[in-house]
Amino acid sequence: MNIHLMTMTEAKEVANWKYPEEYSFYDLEESPETIQELLDGSYYAVRDKDSQLVGFFCFGLNAQVPEGRKQKLYHGDGVLDIGLGMKPDLTGKGNGFLFVKAGIDFAKQQFNPNHLRLSVAALNGRAINVYKKMGFNERASFVSNGTVFIVMTTAE
Repeated sequence: MNIHLMTMTEAKEVANWKYPEEYSFYDLEESPETIQELLDGSYYAVRDKDSQLVGFFCFGLNAQVPEGRKQKLYHGDGVLDIGLGMKPDLTGKGNGFLFVKAGIDFAKQQFNPNHLRLSVAALNGRAINVYKKMGFNERASFVSNGTVFIVMTTAE
């Protein structure tokens, strides 16, 4: 997989992805603010061997859910927050493990963190299973806009 800083074209495509109803809270909205965030240097596009856009990763503050930050759930030295999104029509088809592994490998090479942390909606059981296989453990939970989120980290 090719992982690189997101381009304007990729940002516009990602901003228009629509997920199935139970995951629709992951939908973005193409607005100047959304595009600006996607191009701020913390978002990386992921293309497959055929150069098709298959997803994205983000690292740092943009990977944190603001409500979790308010509750002071994101702390620790050497911890890198990772956020991700896979193209909606690729989800639920067994692509998650390799996709997440590519992002984790990239994060380790690029940022050399001691640990990784992510926040995932509790209803997203498929993703949680992938994260557990990758060595993430549940550390805390919180509610944001009516959705329960779980904070997971690699071993500490």
